[in-house]
Amino acid sequence: MTAPLWAPSRARAAATRLHAFARMAGGGREYPALHRWSIERPEEFWSAVWDFCGVVGDRPGPVALGLQYMGPPSPRGPRWFPEARLNFAENLLRPQGDGPAVIALREGGERRELSRPALAALAARVAAALHDAGVRPGDRVAAYVPNIPEAIAAMLGAASIGAIWSSCSPDFGVAGVVDRFGQIAPRLLLAVDGYRYGGKEIDLRPRIAAVMQQLPPVAHIVVIPYLSEHPDVRSIPRALLWDEWLGPETAARFSRLPFDHPLYILYSSGTTGLPKCMVHGAGGTLLQHQKEHVLHCDLGPTDRICYYTTTGWMMWNWLASALATGATLVLYDGAPLAPDPQVLWDMVAQEGVTVFGTSAKYLALADKTGLDPARTHDLTTLRALLTTGSPLADHSYDYVYAHVKQDLHLCNISGGTELISCFALGVPTEPVWRGELQGPGLGMAVDTFDAMGRPVRGASGELVCTRPFPSMPVAFWNDPDGAKYRAAYFERFPNVWRHGDWAEFTEHGGLIISGRSDATLNPGGVRIGTAELYRVVERQSEVLESLAIAHESEADVHIVLFVKLREGLRLDDALAERIRRRLREEASPHHVPWRVIQVADLPRTISGKLSELAVRAVVHGQAVTNVEALANPEVLELFRDLPELRA
Repeated sequence: MTAPLWAPSRARAAATRLHAFARMAGGGREYPALHRWSIERPEEFWSAVWDFCGVVGDRPGPVALGLQYMGPPSPRGPRWFPEARLNFAENLLRPQGDGPAVIALREGGERRELSRPALAALAARVAAALHDAGVRPGDRVAAYVPNIPEAIAAMLGAASIGAIWSSCSPDFGVAGVVDRFGQIAPRLLLAVDGYRYGGKEIDLRPRIAAVMQQLPPVAHIVVIPYLSEHPDVRSIPRALLWDEWLGPETAARFSRLPFDHPLYILYSSGTTGLPKCMVHGAGGTLLQHQKEHVLHCDLGPTDRICYYTTTGWMMWNWLASALATGATLVLYDGAPLAPDPQVLWDMVAQEGVTVFGTSAKYLALADKTGLDPARTHDLTTLRALLTTGSPLADHSYDYVYAHVKQDLHLCNISGGTELISCFALGVPTEPVWRGELQGPGLGMAVDTFDAMGRPVRGASGELVCTRPFPSMPVAFWNDPDGAKYRAAYFERFPNVWRHGDWAEFTEHGGLIISGRSDATLNPGGVRIGTAELYRVVERQSEVLESLAIAHESEADVHIVLFVKLREGLRLDDALAERIRRRLREEASPHHVPWRVIQVADLPRTISGKLSELAVRAVVHGQAVTNVEALANPEVLELFRDLPELRA
């Protein structure tokens, strides 16, 4: 590829907030130089982000301490804005712009709209009700709720008084909820009576009652009506209805707390052991999200942003922070392709969404389904499309520019729950190249290491971060000496964050993510990222999705490729050979699988990521100890004792 797929016009680039920030911070730096400055002079950079984004708070004292130490928080660092005090909710609810705060749509067509004063008033009532219930700073407020305005308001109410928010989406089963909330002992639980997905209504009350029996004592459970205006909650111990629990209108009060005061507890989505509980601080989350929203997404008060997500995925927390820019949140609760495959594009067009986020898998399925929103929808307002959850395949870049919109800033972003943000993401002043993430985020000292901990270029390596950043977890829950935290990120390379992704820098300064490094294939000693296979295989029209694992035997390690085909199709020798030939020609002979096996479905986590490690465990007769992390754990049985793997 000798030319980018898209590049901003000179006028468009000059009008971005990133361009204005670069001029303010040092005279109109080009992005590579600006990024280099941001990691070499972090105190200057993060102070400039605070000022440019208008963070509300008290900021005496130094910007940072102990930045020579990359590991978990300790008396020797790192600490950001150690004397500053702020309130997360105060920053999100400050008056800005004339647009609504939230537009919420549900599967089935229901639409609601909340102004900024209305959202602030509801959050204030929640804060007062929490205080009356005995919730104090540092207490946990847990929520078992879909992506609805009450979830945003309740989170803001909790943050107003310094409580710690933690949420699961309603598609979690009882064990999945208890595995998470049982570790953090919430003082109060919020839930809905049920939810709707794919045309089905699911009554959540039996699950809620079961959860209450297994959690440590919870003072109250507050049930938000969803399926019914007046649900019967007599079967749920200590249950109150939302409107009964909320008090009268009251003035908003915001407790300004230390910069690193806990705000959220998020959970790892792994399939071994109990989920890790990651505690994120209010200041680090706010400052990192402001940087990403304002500088990397160019968000402001006239924007409308939607990220298709659930409350069990960090992208919900990321989306909520966009309120601090004055933008309108467009929430969607329901299935992405049902009852009509066009439903998300309908929303983008009808609501005038300017920044739309979804998963890479959704775009691949939209392509396979033949959706052509460039032809069927008016996407005049849409200027940026964000994708995450997995690497975006080359052919999906082609699909977006051919069938969504030509003049569009396409951003494949990569980060994670662990940093509640991104290591690599979009840059609105730079071109988009096929198959590449545009570049590392400002303030993020991203590198790739070989097995010996040396920087590597021209080949894939372990994605690492070599310097502290404000949104590192302030702690893991129930990890007083930081041992779990150190083991998760800092054991492989001393004083360096190893993220667990397999990545390569490109000649354009971008990155290509090849998948999780713990799922990397190693046939004949050659390391291959699974995404390298998926990019090729899923261009085959018959293949909807694929998943690859390393099959280990006494003799060698082989690649096994599982494919989910279009409905009604069967894998025959001819198709298997076409897949092999395509991999040999477009990737390398090392990418050619030992076996290609058709399966009816593939397992994925509740946040939508393929679970290669769970499949590998089942194939090798090992236990998958945390099946509640999976959205469809029953699918694992498709991979047990396969005759094709006995040869």
